[in-house]
Amino acid sequence: MDNAYRELPFPRTDMALKAVRYVKGIEALAIFNHSMRSYLYGRFLGEQQGLQPDRDYDDELLFLGCLLHDAGLSPEGNGDQRFDLDGADLAARFLTDQGLSPEKVDIVWDAVALHLHYEIAIRKRPEIALVTAGAGYDLGPQGPHTPPASYVHHIHAALPRLHAAPVLYDTIVGQALDKPHKAPPFSMPGELVRQKTQETWPTWEQLMTQPPSWNDYDGY
Repeated sequence: MDNAYRELPFPRTDMALKAVRYVKGIEALAIFNHSMRSYLYGRFLGEQQGLQPDRDYDDELLFLGCLLHDAGLSPEGNGDQRFDLDGADLAARFLTDQGLSPEKVDIVWDAVALHLHYEIAIRKRPEIALVTAGAGYDLGPQGPHTPPASYVHHIHAALPRLHAAPVLYDTIVGQALDKPHKAPPFSMPGELVRQKTQETWPTWEQLMTQPPSWNDYDGY
C-alpha cells in the first residue's frame, strides 16, 4: 500500500493487497478513496457496537466488501444490471480467480449487492452490515457516533474526498443514461436519473396494466 496509508488500520494480507491494486486500477480515484474510507468508518462504527476485527468478524472480508462495493461503477464492472449487482458479480469473479473460498466469496457478494439496502444489510452479519454502514457514513456522517477529529483529518489527508458524492452521482447517472435498464423505476439509480431528467414515474396502475398484463384492473 502507498505510504499515505501506512498509519491507517487496513488489513495487509496478500488478498487485501491484490484487491487494492486491482480496484485502484479500474476505478476513478474519487470512488476508490471513498471505498477505502468506507472500511475505516465501517470498522469504527463496528467498534462502537463492541465489535472487534478478527474476533467478532473477518476483517479481511469487511475490507474486501468495502473496497469492491462500487466496482460496478468502473468501466470493467459496467454490465447490464444495476451497478450494485454488476459490482457484486465482478467482485465474485475477481476473488474467485484469486483463490478465495466460495463461502467467503458469497459473503462479499452479499455485502456488495446489499449495500444500497440499508434496512436489510444492517440485519446481516457484521462483514455485510458494516460495509453499508461505513459507505453511508462516508457520504453522510450522521448518527450518534463521531470519530475523533484528528482521526478524520488523518483519513482525509491520506484519502482526499475529491468531490466523492457528485462523482458517484455523475457516474451512476452516466451509466444509466447510456443503459436505461440499469436504473429501473423506484430503484436508487432510477431515482437519481429521475432527478437528472425530471421524468415522471409511472403509477402503480400504469405498471400493472401495461402490456403484457393480467388485466387485474378490468372491471375493478
